This record gives sequence, structure tokens and C-alpha cells, in this order.
Amino acid sequence: MLSGITQTSARQREIVEVVFRNGWDYMRQLLLGSSKADEPELPTPAVLRNILTDLGPIYVKLGQLLSTRPDLLSPDYIDALSELQAKVPPVAWSEVESVIRKQLNRPMHEVFEKINPEAIAAGSIAQVHRATLSTGQEVAIKVQRPGIERTVDQDISIVKGIADLVSRTNFGKYYDVVSLADEFASALNDELNFTKEAGYTDRLRKNLSSSRWFDPEQVVVPEIFWELTSERMLVMEWLEGVPILTAELKGIGHDGDVEAERQAITRQLFRVFFQQLYIDGFFHADPHPGNVFYLSDGRIALLDCGMVGRLDPRTQDLLTEMILAIVSTDAQRCSQLTIKLATPVQPVNLVRLESDYDYLLRKYYSLSLSELNFSQAFYEVLQAARKNYLRWPSNLGLYAKALANLEGLGRKFNPEVNLLDEVRPLVTDMFRQQLVGEDPLQTLLRTSLELKNLGLQSPRRIEFLLDRLSSETLKWNLSVREIDGLRLTIDDSANRLSFSLVLGSLIMGAAIIASKEQAAQFYWVSIGLFLAASVIGLWLIVSILRSGKLR
Repeated sequence: MLSGITQTSARQREIVEVVFRNGWDYMRQLLLGSSKADEPELPTPAVLRNILTDLGPIYVKLGQLLSTRPDLLSPDYIDALSELQAKVPPVAWSEVESVIRKQLNRPMHEVFEKINPEAIAAGSIAQVHRATLSTGQEVAIKVQRPGIERTVDQDISIVKGIADLVSRTNFGKYYDVVSLADEFASALNDELNFTKEAGYTDRLRKNLSSSRWFDPEQVVVPEIFWELTSERMLVMEWLEGVPILTAELKGIGHDGDVEAERQAITRQLFRVFFQQLYIDGFFHADPHPGNVFYLSDGRIALLDCGMVGRLDPRTQDLLTEMILAIVSTDAQRCSQLTIKLATPVQPVNLVRLESDYDYLLRKYYSLSLSELNFSQAFYEVLQAARKNYLRWPSNLGLYAKALANLEGLGRKFNPEVNLLDEVRPLVTDMFRQQLVGEDPLQTLLRTSLELKNLGLQSPRRIEFLLDRLSSETLKWNLSVREIDGLRLTIDDSANRLSFSLVLGSLIMGAAIIASKEQAAQFYWVSIGLFLAASVIGLWLIVSILRSGKLR
């Protein structure tokens, strides 16, 4: 398959060496074209993390993407991949300065009063420098690493090649690894275009500029300087603050009461994300501690909007019901909602699915809300569905990951907090909103009008139905799902039974003829019957064995 990989490029040889060094036997056989195993054997979580780390920043990004798919991987893999961080030294200032000059198309001194040549953060795709505009405005400049496009294109090509090989196995077909590779390529290319991240940031700031659940003045999303932003450079407002878990609270706005401020910030954070997930349908998908800042004036800021998720209104409604079903340990409702959300890879046994959910949720039955880890429970729901041959849409992986990061951040910042306690009034408000809308009077009038129309149309339709019944012209159009497959199975069984009867008849006829006194006269007839029976019997046995349904 990839037997010539070591001759094609230095990068591919490096990948082979890393795989060999870390001892992933299956991939070693695959790369050398000698794998006979039908199903891939994943390395242990620690080995997989080490391989991706050794391969460099692009593969670290792949691991980070996989960490957002709890519907595909078990919790131990998710935990291991969530720890992946690209260890990349910053690019020399001279190279960064060259990129900035090319993106500006004008002298730097006309735009920037000064730029700190030392990077304040360095990642696999870009690094960030602090600067001051000629207007005196403090900004952060995110600059793409020189030559990164070539590395990304090369690594994406290799990832797609491996995905194509794995897609030929049952494992690859079940998990649709080709689509996963395409998703990775799309996400990585989006990260290379900083105008997309700028657009996501603007949209998030606009969505959070108004709310009935929290004070928008206490939430900050950095402003984008569009006139200075391009595909390879992003210029945004500088926010003076520190990561929220390292912040020393001052009790701002709470008369110096630090615990009251901690509780208020936690509630604010949960409500901000609840609105993103269940109202806006557009959410920051990576709320880890480094992306949530505590500012010097006591506000909280959301940074790095490069990874976002989207949920359509139908999915939002179903996920809200899923929350209630998990909290109330309603396995039957969880099963029903799963069928609506996920796509079956093969026929699903609903009884088994409900039984698995019932066993899973019983673990949480005796726990109080303060003891319940909701994101962990949701992870297990995803895993149970996967074991029952259901494939979740990829946006639910981002949803679950965002929820887990949010709950983990909340518990570290305020150990006394409980996600469900905080969002319960919001769920109630949301259901009330869905029921009566923004304007209860308007909803009442619309419902009354629909009832009026129903009342006027019902007698006419009942009369039409009775007329059809009395004239015997009523026809029923029934459609039974998967009836064609059942019909084909019955036809196959009937055909085999018919051949078996013919076979038995030929054998019995040949035996009767051979047993008669005049057998010598009909010797060749009996031989012919035995030969025909042998051929039909052999063909019947071969067809049954080839069908794989002998048992």
C-alpha cells in the first residue's frame, strides 16, 4: 500500500521513524504494506500522544481535533489527547517583521508606534506580539509562522493518504475516517485564514452584546481592527488581564467579598456559554483556562475564537431535552432522543440501547446534583450510542468538549459550583420562552386563530371521510420500512427449500429405480439422477457457505 513511502519525501521517512520508535506495530505494518489485519489496532493513549507530539505541531493539531470527538474515542484517549500542547519555539523577530511588512503594504512606523519583538505566546500556526498603534491604542498582533502553508499542505496530504488506506477496513468504514481527514484538513485551512477567526470573533462579540440572562457589560470579546487584518495577520484589542485560574480576585463590585465575586463570575461564565449553546447556536468551542481571562477591572474575557461550533435549532431543542433526560435518569427518553440525533451505521437494537442507557444512568441515580458530573455523564451517553452502531454528527463532539471544558474550568475556579444548579433556571426560562414566545398575547392570538381554522375545517373533513367510507372508495397507502430486505430473505429461503425438495426427490427416485428388478434396464437413468442430485446438492451447499448464513 505505502511500500514506497520511505522513498517519497524526508517528511514521510520521518513519520515512519517516529512510528517505529514509539512501537505502533499495526501502523508499522501498514506503512510497509505488510499488514494482514482487517481491523486497525490503536496504540495506547500515552503512545498515541507521544507519536503526535514527536511528529510536530500539525499532528498535535490533529490530536487536539480528535480530543473533541468523544463520540469516536473512549475517555482515556480523550484525556490523553486533551493534554497535547505544541512545544514550538517562537520564530525570530526578523522573519516575523518581514511577514508584518508584507501584510501592511506600507511603512510599519505609519501604523505602529512600537512592537515588542519578544513573542508573548507561540503556537503551531502563529505567534502573538504586543504592540502600540500610532493612535496610542494597545493591540495584540497574531502573525502566521513563515512557511507554515507548505508544511500544512504536505502533512494534510499524508494524513489523507493514510485515511484512504484505513478506509478500506471495517474500522475505517464504520468511523468514516476519510470524512474525518477532510474535517481535519478543513479545520486546519480555516486556521490558516485569520480573516475567518476575525469574523468568528466579531460574531461572538455581537451575540454576547445583549442578553436577558447576564450583564453584557461584564463580558468582553476583543475588538478586531479589520483595516489591519489579513489572512496571515490578525490585529485585535489588547486586554489587560491574566488566565482566570491564576487570578487574584479583589471582590470588585461586591464590597471586597472575594467569595461573592467568585460565585458571580462562575454564574456569569455558565450563563454566557448557555446562551451560546442553546440560544445563539454559535459557540466558543475551546473554553480552556488559557482562553478565559480575568481582567484588571473585574470583567471576564473570551479569547482565541479560532475553534467554534454550530448547532441548529432542532439540535438545540433535542440537547436541552437530553439534559433533562440524563438528570431524571430517563433511559427510554435518552434512547428516543439519540435516535433523532445520531445516524445508524447498521440496524440498531433499541431494546439493547435502552438497556445500556438504563445501566449507565443508574450509576447517577443516587447522586445529588452537586455530586453529578454532567459532562462525564454526557460523554458516557455518546460512548453507549457508539457501541450500539450509532454515529453522532461531528458538531456534537465539539458541544461535548466545550461542555466538559466549561464544567472543568468552573469546578477548578469554584469547587462549590454545580453546573445543573446554575443552569436550571435558564432551562425553565427557555422552555417558557418556547411555549409562549417573547409576546404571550401574540402567541395566544395566533393559537386562537389556528384553533378557529381547525374548528372550521374539521366538520368538512369528517364529512369527506364518512362519504368515502359509505361509498367504499377509501384506500389505504401503507409503507413498511425495510420490507424489501425481508421479502428478499423470504424469497431466498423459499428458493433453497424448493431446491432441497427437488434434490430429495431426485435421490429418492434414483434409489427406487435402482432397487427394482429391472434395474439393469434403467441403470443409466438412476446414474443420471444421482449425478443431477450431486450437482444440485453441491451448488446448494456452496451458495449457503458463500452467504455466510450457515448458522
